[in-house]
Amino acid sequence: MKKMEMKYLKNIARQYPTIVSASTEIINLQSILNLPKGTEHFLTDVHGEYEQFLHVLKNGSGSVRRKIDDEFGKSLSFKDKKSLATLIYYPEEKLELILKEEENIGDWYKIALHRLIRVSKRVASKYTRSKVRKALPQEFAYVIEELITEKAEVENKEAYYNEIINTIIRIGRAQDFIIALSNLIQRLVVDHLHILGDIFDRGPGPHVILDTLMDYHSVDIQWGNHDILWMGAASGNLACIANVIRFSAKFGNLDMIEDGYGINLIPLASFAMDKYPQGSCDCFEIRYSDGYSAKDLEMEQRMHKAISVIQFKLEGQLIMRRPEFAMEGRLLLDKIDYEKGTVNIEGKEYKLKDCSFPTISRESPYELSPEEAKIMERLRTAFMKCEKLQRHVRFLFSKGSMYKIYNSNLLYHGCVPMNADGTFLKVRVFDQEYSGKALYDILEVYTRKGYYSIEEEERSKGQDIMWYIWSSDKSPVFGKEKMATFEKYLVDDKEIQYEKKDCYYELSDNEDIVNKILEEFGLDTNTSHIINGHVTVELKNGEMPIRCGGKLLMIDGGFSRAHQNKTGIAGYTLIYNSMGLRLVSHEHFESAEKAIVEETDIYSDVTVVEQAVKRLLVGDTDNGKEIKERIEELEELLYAYRTGLLIEADVL
Repeated sequence: MKKMEMKYLKNIARQYPTIVSASTEIINLQSILNLPKGTEHFLTDVHGEYEQFLHVLKNGSGSVRRKIDDEFGKSLSFKDKKSLATLIYYPEEKLELILKEEENIGDWYKIALHRLIRVSKRVASKYTRSKVRKALPQEFAYVIEELITEKAEVENKEAYYNEIINTIIRIGRAQDFIIALSNLIQRLVVDHLHILGDIFDRGPGPHVILDTLMDYHSVDIQWGNHDILWMGAASGNLACIANVIRFSAKFGNLDMIEDGYGINLIPLASFAMDKYPQGSCDCFEIRYSDGYSAKDLEMEQRMHKAISVIQFKLEGQLIMRRPEFAMEGRLLLDKIDYEKGTVNIEGKEYKLKDCSFPTISRESPYELSPEEAKIMERLRTAFMKCEKLQRHVRFLFSKGSMYKIYNSNLLYHGCVPMNADGTFLKVRVFDQEYSGKALYDILEVYTRKGYYSIEEEERSKGQDIMWYIWSSDKSPVFGKEKMATFEKYLVDDKEIQYEKKDCYYELSDNEDIVNKILEEFGLDTNTSHIINGHVTVELKNGEMPIRCGGKLLMIDGGFSRAHQNKTGIAGYTLIYNSMGLRLVSHEHFESAEKAIVEETDIYSDVTVVEQAVKRLLVGDTDNGKEIKERIEELEELLYAYRTGLLIEADVL
């Protein structure tokens, strides 16, 4: 053997010092290869809608209900199946109601525990005992393992299991045990979770979603432009911070910044109330739900206008600082004619709906006023010192990326920028041009530099790149001709407000183009898929999420309530299990409370995208490839032991 091979085998020998230990691991790994492939769950564009997100996560996009149906068939009524599913999704809350309603709680406990144990056995059956054991709650690990594992040596199994259940009830641990089993089922029904971007903005609870994801057993994230915006804000980029606050103001979610992340917005509120008179902010309306008082609405509209003006200034400064971004067309403050009340955009003059901007200097329109500069510096410090936000952003960096290749699927949030002829668009990033996969890669490198680099210049470049990724027409995760924020607020003209999509979206029905993208990322065009978020599929207008015979799946169906009037549904999710790919479309989710009390689930329509010819096994996955490589290494180790190249450790 070569010197390097021997050195590597010696390292493996430290973990497997004998023929017996190496042989045992080979047998274990070989058996894992023949288990069914674990279930992957894909969600995208959740946009802070934490209640619906948590519910879909709990029910595994219908996976729990399917396991219940598989286990009980027609032996349980539809009502009982609904009740059992609700118990699994919300065990603590459902138990609280049951305790008030049930007269004979002991009998109810027995029935519920037996049913939960049967479902637990079914969801655990596709995993090794070792993996199941790691998922068990520590305080009940031994008992649950006894109940869900067949005991061939026990003669009277039914009496044995019944006695365990009776004892659990008798000693007052039934409630805790039901909660533990329910959580175990939720944990095992999905093996791995993919989030295809845009956790932040629009909805009220992105911080709740991130807290949940940080506790999730196995997850990856493909960054969306809204996520990268928040990552830029956390790194201290002022243009990103202004965008984050403006977006939260627009959707009535400033309390998320204040209460969710503890960032003080009082200085901004005071400034806005002082500078912008009552009734002068009608263009900056708030999209709010019930519960807003007229006073709160007036104040937040003023804050909305104040931060929007600050944003336009800061973005102008950044565009002038980075001429290589080629975004001069978005410099609009210097194109305002205050006497005529117009603005010149793309060579055409438009009437402004509002030109009362007391903080904009006509001589230096992109310069912050002293008060604005002071507010933004305070906000920069608050964002950079917010421990919870920094923890969430570090999690996004550790579990996230611009794209991911996983089990022959290419996952990304937006698009691969393209020209009209189907060639990859060349994009200049500082001093070099990139396209296709290389563009994704370099943007990720600079994004990480923007947060982590200790070199000031590289860190500054990376922070500005995060804003560029958020809003540039050449950004893979934005993918539109422009971000027409100014026009949508201040110009009453649909044509100039229109954000034309990248050519990718027109070409994505072309299988040759889809194959070209797959090849660019090194994937087999016969067995691979692209799974895509970002742009909502307007089902009610005839758009379809499945394209090119299932090779491309666009799964943003309007998880965000703000989009549901366009899509006609409340989101798509995707399930990829050992039987194939299933696209799930969801109806509107009202509330967790209704789901618990009325035992209503989200009605979901399932479309089989691809049915596996034979059941997919672990050996067919990326993890399976790694296991096969490990087996080969261990077999080489056995050869080394048996031929005397390596000597076993002391086995006595």
